[in-house]
Amino acid sequence: MRMRNLWTKAGVLGSVSMAFGSMLWSQKKTETTQTGSTTACTEPPFPYELKLVQVLFRHGARTPLKSIPDVMEAQWVPNLLEPPAHTQINYVVTDLEGGPRPSSPVEDSYRANILTGGTYPGQLTTVGMQQLYELGERLRKKYIQDTAFLNPTFSPTEVYVRSTNIVRTIESAKCLVAGLFQQSQSDMVSILTTEAESEILYPNYHGCRLLKHLSGHRWAESSTLPDIAADLRSIQSALGIAAHQRVDFILIRDDMVARETHGLPCPPVLDSWRNTVEQRAVEMICHIYEPSKRENLQLCVGPLFHTLMGNIEDQLQGTTSEPNRKLFLYSAHDTTLMPCLMALGVFDMRWPPYAADITLELHQHRQTKEAFVKVSYIGKDQLIPGCSGVYCPLQEFKQAFSNYSLTSELYESLCNRTEGMADP
Repeated sequence: MRMRNLWTKAGVLGSVSMAFGSMLWSQKKTETTQTGSTTACTEPPFPYELKLVQVLFRHGARTPLKSIPDVMEAQWVPNLLEPPAHTQINYVVTDLEGGPRPSSPVEDSYRANILTGGTYPGQLTTVGMQQLYELGERLRKKYIQDTAFLNPTFSPTEVYVRSTNIVRTIESAKCLVAGLFQQSQSDMVSILTTEAESEILYPNYHGCRLLKHLSGHRWAESSTLPDIAADLRSIQSALGIAAHQRVDFILIRDDMVARETHGLPCPPVLDSWRNTVEQRAVEMICHIYEPSKRENLQLCVGPLFHTLMGNIEDQLQGTTSEPNRKLFLYSAHDTTLMPCLMALGVFDMRWPPYAADITLELHQHRQTKEAFVKVSYIGKDQLIPGCSGVYCPLQEFKQAFSNYSLTSELYESLCNRTEGMADP
């Protein structure tokens, strides 16, 4: 039973963002434009050439994973899940080698239950599909219309699409691609997945024994922290939830936000508790991920960071198997984005909204050929600690990334470590 809870939580689960540095960069860029160009024809070209884009994004709005017990029921009816026609594309779901899609224990756990109204927990809704389509449209404007970086028609040699092996993330990837390419495709869109044990697109408690040991017990522990526990008792009483019911702020937030997003009724008492629910849920997740502990975050994001950096290195060195590849899309979860933001030093203590994205751009200076990486979160540039600018010199970025990056071999070695482990 505990394993199923861990699986469900793995599927559930975005240092303050350094906006001031971004503001200074924007101001400096504006001053340069104003003082450095007396006429349009003498304005120098933008010094950086875009080489590669990687987008890590959360799925769209979905049905809740669990309903808050003992409160007014929301009707999660099937017509909330109808796909809009403009999100339809020709796609196939495979494993990483192009073989059949693996089994999905996370998805199986959802489909063992039915919400009031007749739908399964954790399913992408029409609203969520539209959110990802609109994220695709935003990427289209930036990388097709404004810069002509990508071809306007989807090509598998140019675009790589990977998702966790869960229906809502697979469908989210499909909808983003539909928005990005407006259903124009030269070939079938392959959405790649992997089996649960080797998933790197979220903290893998099932596949990493040491991570489960370090963090698993902190789920339960997070609800017993004094301030959180006191508020939890108060909100349970205010909502009329029986004392024996197992609830926490992450569950309450999940159901509350899902209802609000779809215009479904919430218990009126939640109106006065909304900010507390948000704050306590984030505090719980920080306790679980322990951003102050490098080892814990390493095990959460290490293989993913190594993959992202490997894509950058392959592009620069010309060692990629697909020389025309320009875009990597990774469809994942809030539990993916939050430890990534923590490791990058730009987590703003806010839960990542549906369809939030972390985007890494690789640029090369046109004259010096020096490489730079620019990170944005929900469309806003981030100044990464350790970087001298928003356009972060590659060596500085690699240093920041290397604190948490793990090769698959080192990750596996750490995950299987048993010596010195005591029961939590």
